[in-house]
Formats: sequence, C-alpha cells, structure tokens
Amino acid sequence: MSEKENNQNIKNENSNLDVDMDDILDIMGSRTRREIINLLREEPMFVSEISNQLNIGQKAVIEHLRAMEEAGILKSSYKKIMRGRPRKYYDMPNDITVNIIISQNIFDVNVSEDKLNQKQLPSGDEWSRLLDLEKKIDQGHYEAVRELEGQIRLYKNLLERAEYILERTFKERKEKDHKEY
Repeated sequence: MSEKENNQNIKNENSNLDVDMDDILDIMGSRTRREIINLLREEPMFVSEISNQLNIGQKAVIEHLRAMEEAGILKSSYKKIMRGRPRKYYDMPNDITVNIIISQNIFDVNVSEDKLNQKQLPSGDEWSRLLDLEKKIDQGHYEAVRELEGQIRLYKNLLERAEYILERTFKERKEKDHKEY
C-alpha cells in the first residue's frame, strides 16, 4: 500500500475538530507529552507547576506545551495571580478519542472529539455494556455489531416508552388542571 493510500485511511471523524493525524501520533508517541496530558486532565496548570511535577526543565515543558497547543489538544489562558504578572495556564478543553487499528489489511486512525463526556453519564450495566461493545468493534470483532444493533433496538423501545409516559403524564396533568378551573 502506498503512503498516499495509508494517509487516505487516516481520517478525522469530527469536522469541527481541527487536529492533524501526524501531530496526534507524534504527541501520543512521546512519554513526556502523555505525562503532561495526564496532569492537565486533572486541573489547569502553569509551566512551573508542570515542570516541578514531572521534574523536567521549563524550556522543555514549554516546547511540549506549544506543540500540543498547536495541534489543538491543549488550550492556554492567562490568569491573574495575587502577586506578580498574570500566568499562562494550560488545560484540556475537549475530550479527544483516538482509535488506531493496525492489522494485516487495515491501518486506520480515527480521531474524534468525545461528545459523550463519560464523567457526566450515569454509571450502570447498560453503559458498561455499550462501552464493551465499542471496544470489541474497535478491536475488529465485527460480530459485536449485531449485538450493538440489538442494543439500539432496546434503547429505542425504552425511549419510546419514556416519551409515552411523559406525554401521558402531561395530558393527565393538563386535564386535572382544566377540571380545577
């Protein structure tokens, strides 16, 4: 397969996300950059905090941060502190999902902004099951697609029932309110 064909297999699944695949792969290939991302997922930090936490020189940290900010993974902003000039803080404004599939016949890199922020979703068996199915499919176990289709039918039925209950409740409440007047 030519390099051009390989590059065609690398795609960005979210047109709103401006991330270059080569940049993502370069960033994820650097242990230091992964450690910086791990720190920033917890809270925004400025250069000297990152430098102290990782025991790395500030100039090196700045270079890593600059590369990740240019790639669209990090965002910076200035915040005023009690004493001294404002400091430049770095944080991760979006969750990004990177799926890489490498097999004898496929080389595929998919990057997408994670619209479902898992921190805000309820935990439970159904959510865990959905994540397990996603993992199986991402690993090339395409038989899991049938199971996913079954889950989708179940979710649609649950949604229809919930909408019916809501509609019935509003109708009953409206009739009750109308009778009281």
